[in-house]
Formats: sequence, structure tokens, C-alpha cells
Amino acid sequence: MTRTGNLIVISSPSGGGKTTLVRALAGADPDLRVSVSHTTRPRRNGEQDGVAYHFVDEPAFKKLIAANAFLEHACVFDHYYGTSKRWVNEQLAGGVDVILEIDWQGARQIRGMFPDAVSIFILPPSLALLEQRLRGRGDGDAVVARRMQDARSELSHYREYEYLVVNADLAQARADLHAIVHAARLSYRLHSATLDAHVAEMLR
Repeated sequence: MTRTGNLIVISSPSGGGKTTLVRALAGADPDLRVSVSHTTRPRRNGEQDGVAYHFVDEPAFKKLIAANAFLEHACVFDHYYGTSKRWVNEQLAGGVDVILEIDWQGARQIRGMFPDAVSIFILPPSLALLEQRLRGRGDGDAVVARRMQDARSELSHYREYEYLVVNADLAQARADLHAIVHAARLSYRLHSATLDAHVAEMLR
């Protein structure tokens, strides 16, 4: 019995631990892949093109928008980010679950196109701890202040998500995410056509 893949949207404020959790989850599951977004933000030390992001300049990004190449795209912290429509559709058709690490704007666009997308919001245990994590990155006061302001904006959209995971303990949060992904694979609501065909074959 072959099912189509699930599209899994994961959002959190900057510093919420989303990237760490997603990497750990995908690294332990061969049937789960993380979409590599296109971005116009500068490449940081150690980042590889095509691994962390597909790095492009703004004119190239806008050409991709015009070509309808993105499932969703948004401007975050003055840089553009977008999700490749072709790559995601190919993975889902092959039965692979795909994680999109996107903000609430992108998540809202995805839900409009994929009503059955599984949406998860990662909450920090407190704003004080979130600020501590951001300062631990070595950013200046102005950058931290802006990210905290944007975090409050992101948090205001938590009700739009199906699942909420509080990232107070990394191991527990990872286990919670794994449980959600596993449950989605067993969901009749998400895979009714495949499961109906399987049962009909047995009952012939």
C-alpha cells in the first residue's frame, strides 16, 4: 500500500529552536525530507548552497515569482524566502513527507493550497528564555530587539496551527514532533483514498 506524502508546516519565532528540532527529526527518518528554500539573504560562514538554502539575488528571486515557481514566498527581516513548487510536489507524489520551515505568512499561503497540510507551531517556554537564546547568538541589542518584536507578532498567530509544541526540553519536543508525524501517516482523514482502496481489495 503506497500513500502520498504529507506536507508538514512548522513555524516558530526566531530562536524557538525550530531548525534544531527539524534537523534532528529528519535525520532519524528516511521518509521525511526538509524543503530547502530559496532566499536572497547573504550566505553565512559554513553554509552550503543547496543545503542550507538555495541562495539567489533579488532579481533572480523575482523572476521565479513571475514564473510561478513557488508554493509560497514571503519577505522576512528584509530578505525574500520561497518554497519550490516542483520539488515539493515530486516528493509528495513519491510518498515522502515534506517539512516546510516557514513563518505564519507562508503557512497561511500553504493552507490555502493544501487544506490537509499538517501545521505545527513551536512555542518557547517563555519570552525571557527566547531573548536569552537570541542574545546567545551574539547579535547586537538592535537586532535582538527587532527579533523580539517580530517574535511577538509570530506568536500572535499560534491559533492558526493544528498542533502546538512547547520547546522547553529538546528531547521531549523532538519526541512530540515525531508523534505528530507518525499519527499523520496513520490518519484516515489524510489518506482515505489509499486506505479505502486497501480495504476494498481485502474485501473482494
